[in-house]
Amino acid sequence: MTELEALLMQRSLTDPELLEAASKASDFRILPNASVIKIGGQSLFDRGRAAIYPLVDEIIEARKQHKMLIGTGAGTRARHLYSIAADLDLPAGFLSQLGSSVASQNAEMLGQLLAQHGISTVSEAGLSTVPLFLAEVNAVIFSGMPPYKLWMRPAAEGVIPPYRTDAGCFLMAEQFGCKSMIYVKDENGLYTDNPKTASNPTFIPKISVDEMKSLGLHDSILEFPVLDLLKQAKHVRQVQVVNGLVPGNLTRALAGEHVGTIITADQEA
Repeated sequence: MTELEALLMQRSLTDPELLEAASKASDFRILPNASVIKIGGQSLFDRGRAAIYPLVDEIIEARKQHKMLIGTGAGTRARHLYSIAADLDLPAGFLSQLGSSVASQNAEMLGQLLAQHGISTVSEAGLSTVPLFLAEVNAVIFSGMPPYKLWMRPAAEGVIPPYRTDAGCFLMAEQFGCKSMIYVKDENGLYTDNPKTASNPTFIPKISVDEMKSLGLHDSILEFPVLDLLKQAKHVRQVQVVNGLVPGNLTRALAGEHVGTIITADQEA
């Protein structure tokens, strides 16, 4: 019997010695050659054909050289549902189910656009087929909303689910041990202020989680919990945010180019 096995049999699962032994165990990367791409709901899907069709063409071309797990955001329709459900005093877990339904709708629409190329949509139990799709066509689509549903952890304030599609896609990348996590938004990346409303915000090409928090930018481009998930991750230690409305940005990011903003778990020396 190994030391870890002995501890698991004898101690509480929150025992410090057990947790330390478990942290030293080897960790297997399931899909180390694949990238997770999150396509924003409000950023891209809500813009319709003009935004999605060029991105579809880019995905079709990129899959010749890259393996991609493509997650979808929810967008404005989910926000509308959240406003109604919150006004009815419904809990975060119910709002999570509503948001999940919209992200799934976007996944299904993207799946239909890519169906003739053999790129399919999977969900929940179907995620076990992801390696097969990647081996055959180098791409697969999933809803970015994590499946917490009624088990969603409530936010510190309000009832908006704190873990939404940004977090769901990151968790997919981390659990599969993927090589990169790319967020496709409608901005060039992170700025010192909201570029949609501020007059002269400064673009930030690279920043750490701690620096973002110290500057008060922790909830400016990604869902706040993603930053904490990034700090705690073993495999995915940085994420990249690119403007999907600019043709070629996704392809460049997949190739490892520094386009957009890179957010790192640790501050560089």
